[in-house]
Amino acid sequence: MSVTSIPAEDPPSSEQTHAVARATAVVALGNISSRVLGLAREVILSNLFGASAAVDAFKVAIIVPRGLYDLLIGGHVNSALVPVLSDYADNKDGQLWQLLSALLNLIVIIMATLVIIIELSATQIILLVADDETAPAVIDEAIRLLRITSPALFFLSLFAVMSSLLYAMRRFTLPAFAASAFNLTIVIVTAAFASQIGITAAAVGWLLGAVVQMALQWIGLRGTGGHWRLIFWHPAIKTVVLLYIPVMFSLTIDVLINRLFSYNLALSTGEGSISYMDWATTLMQFPQGLVATAISIVVLPTLSRQVAQLENFKSTLGLGLRLTLALIIPAAVGLMVLATPIVALIFEHGEFTVYDTAHTSLALRLYLIGLPFAAIDLLLVFAFYARQDTVTPAVIGLLSLVAYMVTALYLLPYYSFFALMIADSVKHLIHASVSAWLLMRRIGWLRGQQIIQTAMQAVLASAIMGVIAALLLVVLRSTFSDHTLLNELIIVVGAGGISGILYFAIVNWLGLAEIRLFVETIRQRFQ
Repeated sequence: MSVTSIPAEDPPSSEQTHAVARATAVVALGNISSRVLGLAREVILSNLFGASAAVDAFKVAIIVPRGLYDLLIGGHVNSALVPVLSDYADNKDGQLWQLLSALLNLIVIIMATLVIIIELSATQIILLVADDETAPAVIDEAIRLLRITSPALFFLSLFAVMSSLLYAMRRFTLPAFAASAFNLTIVIVTAAFASQIGITAAAVGWLLGAVVQMALQWIGLRGTGGHWRLIFWHPAIKTVVLLYIPVMFSLTIDVLINRLFSYNLALSTGEGSISYMDWATTLMQFPQGLVATAISIVVLPTLSRQVAQLENFKSTLGLGLRLTLALIIPAAVGLMVLATPIVALIFEHGEFTVYDTAHTSLALRLYLIGLPFAAIDLLLVFAFYARQDTVTPAVIGLLSLVAYMVTALYLLPYYSFFALMIADSVKHLIHASVSAWLLMRRIGWLRGQQIIQTAMQAVLASAIMGVIAALLLVVLRSTFSDHTLLNELIIVVGAGGISGILYFAIVNWLGLAEIRLFVETIRQRFQ
């Protein structure tokens, strides 16, 4: 397993900047493979079942274990576990594995109990998510599928703790590719058994995928020099709990109010709305995972070690923000212009119709309005977490959630379920703005980091790229007018590839060093 180490004591020199770029490239490549396989998963679902009640039932069934995972465990990785585990990363006196063992043992007991409760209460849980009068065709199937997917919560939780330790030790490879293994398992199982057991195959794949990605993390931990112990307490667990209480509050609001609110509103607008929303989210999360998540995961352990060295902390944060802006802005613009041909290429086969393409494309474009703000916000939130401040992001999250719900309810009569995408962009705009203002008040403005200059260069180059992509799209569509898979591929690759190369040429001419460094790093990894 490759390990990328990022020095933490000094401000980002050229060598350290390369280290961040190398680690970011590893996580980004992992995210690329994960997103591609995630798209393959959605393509299989759309081709085999279309925008149907069966797919809606599967989506409803997995939001329960996924939501509980996010609520009880998932937030630990970024908010509490990585900063705390980073303090023990040197593994002095075996404390690191004592802490890990205590965490794993507690997780086993808690999650096993919770899975049993879900199995026994599946009907009541599903009825909280979906109204049986609004979508009766979805309810019975979702209850049955939930009983298959709920044990995944157990394995997802163990995975989260193990991967957080690998991140804290700055071992990024196996955690980065864990989601790829998860999605690949779903793809294989669904493709192999859908003809025999229908949508149940996707649920079984989801459970097996959770097992596979957990096993990968355990393999990675075998080389850390420690071993599991049967203990249930460590002093650092108190710190983790205190850090996580605010996060759990905000996640409770998100899981029990925001998600239920969103899915109920989507269901009330008609069959297929949840599927359109999730397919658009899948495409939007591709650049989010490739850029924002990758960079944030890489810099979090280093930021956690630099809290007492303010200038170093600000330099690392500035580097992360510049990389994020230089990559996420062109990604958002490119997806905005090419939304329809991309959706058609990926999804418009089998039961997926032109009507479905139009709805999914519009949902995607509305999500993309908020993508740059969401990407910046993630890094800012991680900066709060590195300072072991989980209260501030929780309060900001509550404020932005209120804005989301008010916007969605106000716009729903006018824009149907598309109001949810608009509201989501408003939420990210508010969250990012307030996070930046509060963080800068505490650490000081990032003077000398060239954040604004980088943003302006990226916006200028992206605007030119977008115009060229739109023109290329017109030319290629008229040339390759037949709706075949090959022609659709030529249109997307041609317009996207040429305009993307143009973007890199422009920013290179403008002197945007972060892009040149990132591209060079990825190129070196393939040599």
